[in-house]
Amino acid sequence: MKAARAKTPRRPAVKKPSNPSLKDPVGVYCRVRPLSRPDQECCIEVINETTVQIHPPDGYRIFRNGEYRETQYSFKEVFGTLVVQKELFDVVAKPLVEDLIRGKNGLLFTYGVTGSGKTHTMTGSPGDGGLLPRCLDMIFNSIGPFQAKRFVFKLDDKNGVDVQCEVDALLERQKKDAMPVPKTPSGKRQIDPEFADMINVQDHCKVEEVDEDNVYSVFVSYIEIYNNYIYDLLEEAPFEPIKPKWNNCNTPVRNGDFIPPQSKILREDQNHNMYVTGCTEVEVKSTEEAFEVFWRGQKKRRIANTQLNRESSRSHSVFIIKLAQAPLDADGDNVLQEKEQITLSQLSLVDLAGSERTNRTKAEGNRLREAGNINQSLMTLRTCIEVLRENQMYGTNKMVPYRDSKLTHLFKNYFDGEGKVRMIVCVNPKAEDYEESLQVMRFAEMTQEVEVARPVDRPLCGLTPGRRFRNQAFREELSRKLEMRGGPINGETEEQSVSEMFLQNFPPLPSCELLDVNDDQTLPKLIEVLEKRHKLRQMLSEEFAKNVLAFKTMLQDFDSSIVSKENYIQGKLSEKEKTIAGQKMELERLEKKIKTLEYKIEILEKTATIYEEDKRNLQQELESKSQKLQRQASDKRRLEARLQGMVAETTMKWEKECERRVAAKQLEMQNKLWVKDEKLKQLKAIVTEPKNEKPERPSRERDREKPVQRSVSPSPAPNAPPVRLRHRRSRSAGERWVDHKPPSNLPTETVMQPHVPHAITVAAASEKALAKCDKYMLTHQELASDGEIETKLIKGDVFKTRGGGQAVQFTEIETLKQESPTGRKRRSSPSNPDPPEDAADSEWTDVETRCSVAVEMRAGSALGPGYQHHAQPKRRKP
Repeated sequence: MKAARAKTPRRPAVKKPSNPSLKDPVGVYCRVRPLSRPDQECCIEVINETTVQIHPPDGYRIFRNGEYRETQYSFKEVFGTLVVQKELFDVVAKPLVEDLIRGKNGLLFTYGVTGSGKTHTMTGSPGDGGLLPRCLDMIFNSIGPFQAKRFVFKLDDKNGVDVQCEVDALLERQKKDAMPVPKTPSGKRQIDPEFADMINVQDHCKVEEVDEDNVYSVFVSYIEIYNNYIYDLLEEAPFEPIKPKWNNCNTPVRNGDFIPPQSKILREDQNHNMYVTGCTEVEVKSTEEAFEVFWRGQKKRRIANTQLNRESSRSHSVFIIKLAQAPLDADGDNVLQEKEQITLSQLSLVDLAGSERTNRTKAEGNRLREAGNINQSLMTLRTCIEVLRENQMYGTNKMVPYRDSKLTHLFKNYFDGEGKVRMIVCVNPKAEDYEESLQVMRFAEMTQEVEVARPVDRPLCGLTPGRRFRNQAFREELSRKLEMRGGPINGETEEQSVSEMFLQNFPPLPSCELLDVNDDQTLPKLIEVLEKRHKLRQMLSEEFAKNVLAFKTMLQDFDSSIVSKENYIQGKLSEKEKTIAGQKMELERLEKKIKTLEYKIEILEKTATIYEEDKRNLQQELESKSQKLQRQASDKRRLEARLQGMVAETTMKWEKECERRVAAKQLEMQNKLWVKDEKLKQLKAIVTEPKNEKPERPSRERDREKPVQRSVSPSPAPNAPPVRLRHRRSRSAGERWVDHKPPSNLPTETVMQPHVPHAITVAAASEKALAKCDKYMLTHQELASDGEIETKLIKGDVFKTRGGGQAVQFTEIETLKQESPTGRKRRSSPSNPDPPEDAADSEWTDVETRCSVAVEMRAGSALGPGYQHHAQPKRRKP
């Protein structure tokens, strides 16, 4: 029959579980080992069941200012120096074994500095087995009566499992029995006394709910990771440690004299689970056999003597327990030959090498290189945990560097996939390990924040439960019925044989036939035989009577002895009862006293708990208030600095504004002063001219020949050409401007109009227009006090803001004024050929009046921004 091939059915092909919300944090536990000497200084103290406190040793200051500070770290549970191995196993490892039998994966590893008790926690010591032998004992106590025969399950080289029929398994067993020297230890061999005390566990712990309709097989393998190489500790090849030469790149030198040891390769199966190719996996059937396989590999593990530990582990060891299980068929006789129903679960027990500082271990040569590789692999583990924590807490998607170390690469599927992960942090409370213990505590606290997907339950097979025991009950009933049918025949045969043996003791009877009347021999012979039989019967009767009498006498003696003994026993019992009654009274008195003391102790404990709680609350309140005061002080300092900056900024702003206003006022006054000076000059020129001479006015004749429309009095000619408007050049004509003219502005229609070349004219300011220019001008109109329209040109610089927008900073204002010429006098028609003298003066004065004084400010002029139009009539002399 063809073997059915199975895969590891823990996860689907996709790495992420179907329900990512079902996640459990990594369970981190702390175990504190006792001090080796009672006079050693201790730096770690157990506060309660979940908290430890670490404080610097004497003469050590953790901060630069010399502050002496204690730090507390919380774990899922803390085990003190008096905790036994069984209590640790019940809390940490027992749930992992239960999940293993239910088809789920688990990972348990010990972490800590050198000499903190990791190997003792995992392996144990003579007379006190650790977690590993207790896990094996619980597994075989649970599945003992349901184990399959050897070679029914057969592991392949791709991290899968095959199930074979009974015939193929029998052939494999016969082939194995025919081998002269078995490679795997037999369960019937004598246990090695070196580790017999470690596996002699009297607890008989087992899983309560084991599927009785399944068959199970256990496979174990043992590997170590040494200098970032993976070695099989169960390999049968002779193991000889090779001391290679190393180059500057920390890799072995490959030459003809040195061949580095062959390292096993890590691969990923089709379910994304990591496994070691070519690793020896041994099928075991008992706790003794499994631990003997482990001990055989333990002897090959690399250990060395350092300053901190006499037997320091120089490699990370991984003991893998694989449990293959498959349901029975409908008859409850054979294993179901369906690969979808086969489950392969795995429990990895990891004993990490301790992190160490080379200046304390005094390591040299190979020990120094080993310590460097150990610390590097532990640092990679820490980095992976940090990246996982950051990705889960902040939603980032950074790549986790699993491949930087063989240790993290091997257990990649536990953190990225499904399974239960638990870590035991072993610490040594001595003061010399303070700095290393502090780093271990920080790493453990960070690991608790990493979450791992919860493993899913395996599917049900769909067959009727209880079929195994029903089949066994049927067989027992059938054998009992067959035995009952053959019982009476055997009893009659035995009874006949006993009677025949009894009759054979009597002499045989001769022939009793009388053939002749004169036969005198037959009767005498018969009489002689009967007499002999009678004598024999009498002898037997006498012997029987003697025996009966002797038996009666013996019974009487026995009865008398029994009576005497009973009397003696009764006396002794009465004495004992009196003693017991006295002791009971004493016990009752002591129990009452114990209850009273316990009540007092309980009251004292409650009082102490209340005081401790009050002390803790007061300490927390004090810390919170001190932190609040510090925050308030820091906020006050920040606010003061901010206010000072705002005051300085406001002061600078107003200083600039005052300077700008003073400068503008000065320019305005200078402008007015200049206009007045011009008027005074013109007035002086008019006053100082002689009155008897009439000035020549050739320009007047030219004006008559070529009439031009004046700004005050337009020509009455209807066909006169329009006057060309003059545009005043702005001071900033060489730059790109945004000319903002609101729709509410009115056209002034003056002779001089503001004009800015290269300008973008808009009705409303927009960010798109501001982004293309570096100057901004807003045209604003308002009604002056004299009733005329006053136009203001508000100018500013455009600059970009930090947010990517545009802002305008106003720098100057130009004012445009206009005056109505309706109040001025106009000369009458020039038809009168002889005007009087005063009329000539009046005509000259009228000409002067009709001339407007225009002041135009050029770009860059020192007189300041703005220009004004003035048309004020001169006063006639009397």
